[in-house]
Amino acid sequence: MANINVLDLEGKKKEEIKIADGIVKQPLNNTLLHQEVKRYLASGRAGTHKTKQRSEVSGGGKKPWRQKGTGNARAGSNRSPTWRHGGIVFGPTPRDHSFKLNKKVIRKSKLIAISEKFKNKKIIVLDDFKFDEPKTKNAQAILNNLKISGSRILFVLSDSKSNEGKAFRNIPDIEIAGVGSINTYGVLVADYLMFTKKSLKDFIEGLNHEGS
Repeated sequence: MANINVLDLEGKKKEEIKIADGIVKQPLNNTLLHQEVKRYLASGRAGTHKTKQRSEVSGGGKKPWRQKGTGNARAGSNRSPTWRHGGIVFGPTPRDHSFKLNKKVIRKSKLIAISEKFKNKKIIVLDDFKFDEPKTKNAQAILNNLKISGSRILFVLSDSKSNEGKAFRNIPDIEIAGVGSINTYGVLVADYLMFTKKSLKDFIEGLNHEGS
C-alpha cells in the first residue's frame, strides 16, 4: 500500500491515507500511453473534411473547343482536375477517425498516467469541503494556499456541477472532471491531479468496478 497526504484548505497535512499499489505504482509503458492518447484524440476529430471531385464542381457538359485545329491541347471538360476550378483528384472525404481499444488497455493506460503523477508527487488530495456559494475567489484562495496557482490542474469531483466545481471552473487552466470521466490524456497534460477525499474514494470504487 502507498501513502498519500490529505491536506486541509490551508495546504497543511491533516491525515494520511493508504491507496493500493495497483493504482499508483504501475510501471511506465509508453506504448500503451501512446495508443490511448492517439485513440482519444482521434475520437475527437470531426472528420468533416471534404473536397469536390470533378463530378461535383460546376461547369462541364460542353466540350470547351473542338478537338482539332485550335492549337490548344485536347480538352473534354472544364471540370478536369488539370483546370483551374476543376475537380480534386483523391481529395479527402468525410470519415470517422475513431478506433477502438480493449477496455483493459484503456484502464491500464489510465492507471499508468496516474502512477506517473504519484511518482512525481503531482497528486493532491484535499479534505472534503463545501462552498455555500460558487465564488471563484474562494477557489483561488485554495490554490494560492497550495502554491499551485497558475498550474494546469485536473480537479476531480464527485459532483462536477456542485458549487465547488462551478467556482473552480472559472479559473484559467483548471479542468473539472467527474470521477467517471477521467481519461489518460487529461491526466497526462495536467501539471497536477487534484481530488477531494470523497472523490478519490469514489474514483477508486469506480476503478474496482471497471476491473471486475
